[in-house]
Amino acid sequence: MTRTVGTRAALAAAAFALLAGASWREGAPADASFREDQQMDRTSTQQPQAQQVQQGQQGQRKAFVKPSDAELRTTLTPMQYKVTQHEGTEPPFRNEYHDNHEDGIYVDVVSGEPLFSSRDKFDSGTGWPSFTRPLAPENVKTKTDRTLFFTRTEVRSAAADSHLGHVFDDGPAPTGLRYCMNSAAMRFIPKDRLAAEGYGEYAKLFDGK
Repeated sequence: MTRTVGTRAALAAAAFALLAGASWREGAPADASFREDQQMDRTSTQQPQAQQVQQGQQGQRKAFVKPSDAELRTTLTPMQYKVTQHEGTEPPFRNEYHDNHEDGIYVDVVSGEPLFSSRDKFDSGTGWPSFTRPLAPENVKTKTDRTLFFTRTEVRSAAADSHLGHVFDDGPAPTGLRYCMNSAAMRFIPKDRLAAEGYGEYAKLFDGK
């Protein structure tokens, strides 16, 4: 069952949402792109080309070569492109994975790098998917972000250099961290699809579940 933390993270997220609102509320185009993202996520099972290139036959993943910016503009949805390539922020609560309780892993939407596990996901009350730690620490990197009126720690994927979100020190045990991620930066792979999509080594995380 998804864990729920106290109000500190929710209050911090509310303040951030007010300050960063312009990053996802840029008028009709941003709202339209969000609706398009939701429609595509719910009605299409096709993966963007940038993800497909990472998978060979019989679920074998290939070495990642980042597509050009022009390719990413066509293979990603507008929201995915805005978040991953231009440090955008999707709307809280109105995103694909904030309330997802399925077992599985979350991978980078561009590269397919394994990022987070549902075993480490918790309900932060912020409206964004939150995790206590990365699934594969070598696949994430951090940098100082001073784009708002306070300093934050940005989280990016190692291979694709996608903007994922930010990490805060107000999370629950055992790490005390809250990796506050954008759904648009990730793709969820259910546990029963891990082997087929080349992530069979992570299936053991869900043995007996």
